[in-house]
Amino acid sequence: MSELKAHISDTLKTAMRAKEKHRVTVIRTILAECKRVEIDERIELDDARVIAILDKMNKQRKDSIQQFTDGGRDDLAQIEKDELAIISEFLPTQLTDEEIATIVKAAIAETGASSMQQMGAVMAIVKPQVQGRADMGQISKQVKAQLG
Repeated sequence: MSELKAHISDTLKTAMRAKEKHRVTVIRTILAECKRVEIDERIELDDARVIAILDKMNKQRKDSIQQFTDGGRDDLAQIEKDELAIISEFLPTQLTDEEIATIVKAAIAETGASSMQQMGAVMAIVKPQVQGRADMGQISKQVKAQLG
């Protein structure tokens, strides 16, 4: 079992003891998604894959917050924000813009990319380094700006 998944399980137990119903629900959702991936793909998750799952859940919550806010449903947006805060606890520290720029520059140098046609190759190198630590939309903008 990955260390991160074990940490999430331990956090669930703590939340259950403290009778934090909403927190327990969100953490159970995280563990259920991890279990679903393990069963579907017949694999044992490592930390990198758990981070990818958390990152996906993070992105889903951000999209929902945007849609609920646009639709005037601030009550539902707040629920999503609360879930996002709990999910974010398990993600690594977010990268700064300077750190992202450095990673993107190194990937461009490594691939020798000089045009937008080579963006895929740059993203293939950058993505594993920033998974769960930065928004991929932000990464994409950085790569476009540096290649553009």
